[in-house]
Amino acid sequence: MESSTRVEKDEPLTPAGRLFLSPQMDQVINCAIGFKNPVNVEAIKTEVKNSLLIQHPRFSSLLIKNSKGREKWRNTHVEVDKHFIVVDSQSHQNENHEDEVNNYLADLSVSSPLSTDKPLWEIHVLMAQQCLVLRIHHALGDGVSLMSLFLACCKRADGQEQEQGDSTSRSSGERRRGNWRVRFWGFLVMVWLSLVYCLEFVMRSLWVRDKKSGVNGGAGVELWPRKLATARFKIDDLKAVKIAFPNATINDVLFGVISSGLSRYLDLKSSKDFKSGEMEKLMKTKSGSRWGNRFGIFLLPVYYHKGTTDPLEYVRRAKKIMDRKKQSLEAHFSYAIGNLVMTLFGPEVACWLNYRIICNTTFTFSNVVGPKKELLLAENPITFLRVTSSALPHAITMHMVSYAGIADLQISVAKDIIPEPKILAKCFEDALMQMKDAALANT
Repeated sequence: MESSTRVEKDEPLTPAGRLFLSPQMDQVINCAIGFKNPVNVEAIKTEVKNSLLIQHPRFSSLLIKNSKGREKWRNTHVEVDKHFIVVDSQSHQNENHEDEVNNYLADLSVSSPLSTDKPLWEIHVLMAQQCLVLRIHHALGDGVSLMSLFLACCKRADGQEQEQGDSTSRSSGERRRGNWRVRFWGFLVMVWLSLVYCLEFVMRSLWVRDKKSGVNGGAGVELWPRKLATARFKIDDLKAVKIAFPNATINDVLFGVISSGLSRYLDLKSSKDFKSGEMEKLMKTKSGSRWGNRFGIFLLPVYYHKGTTDPLEYVRRAKKIMDRKKQSLEAHFSYAIGNLVMTLFGPEVACWLNYRIICNTTFTFSNVVGPKKELLLAENPITFLRVTSSALPHAITMHMVSYAGIADLQISVAKDIIPEPKILAKCFEDALMQMKDAALANT
């Protein structure tokens, strides 16, 4: 009788959840959490046991398949100790902690699935590096949902209450102002851009590919060995560039930084200096919602601007493209078409479609806004939050998370295509500093 009662409570997976569990798209989010002091494992376990993490149904459910082969969530008792993996290896003298953590994450990103005999999450404790790696299957939720849950498990270092929400949606009301002619013209522009970009999305899904460059991936690249590097940006530097452009956003600046950084990297890769000691010298220089998987896709063209003398031109071009994209319904269309394909044809076809999009494009970039103030977990100050995921057919995958005034961009690469990701990270950092200098000079 007890067994039948539990079966009645089984919940089906969402369409996105089934997609992320398919063999080709098996996605695990790996979140590195750095600490100021040595990690007290028992204190962390106690925090987890008393946190909302355990109370959330997705984090306390097993993935099962019914008699028809359909995946279901089944509630279970969580044994927290089974979710902890303590890595007590010594730190190498010739490497810093950042490199060691990134090497560990790079190894996890290839062929390291989560065990299905327990809920799909686990915590790796890197004792020597004073770091936790929270591994969560993407089927449990998207980046925004998981960030909200994580914040609920922490408290602010200054003792204040956690911040609720942000101001990212403030401009939506402003765009609706104006007379009926302005609104009607805006509607026509939205329809036209939506048609153009949605058609481009469909074409990109089926057969249109990015032009060949030195950073392209392709089918099977998700199985190649990976390397990981971190590009670090100050939020104030991003804002200094943003202010130079009316109505610009941080994402506009980031898109410009990526475009400029990739251009710099491709220039270096094609030069003789890339294979000489000059690169070693370069590396030594200093640069000044609701729960679930709800996300859309923007296809953003990143142009290779060789010989551009104005660093702000990258942001200017990025903002123009982003403004047009945000006027369209491309992101909504990509979300809707993914759900429709999953509902009508099942995860195999939806997985094939998403895999084709990735194979036909050059890289993936995501950005999640994190907490603005320093946090404590088990009374230990958190020094950084960094996120990466399982490998994709791209040669480059980038995930950014902001925390306490710093934005860390994790750059995961196929090392046989991009053997020196630190150089690419340095190109991004230098691009922002050059943009900041140009923006300040223009004020």
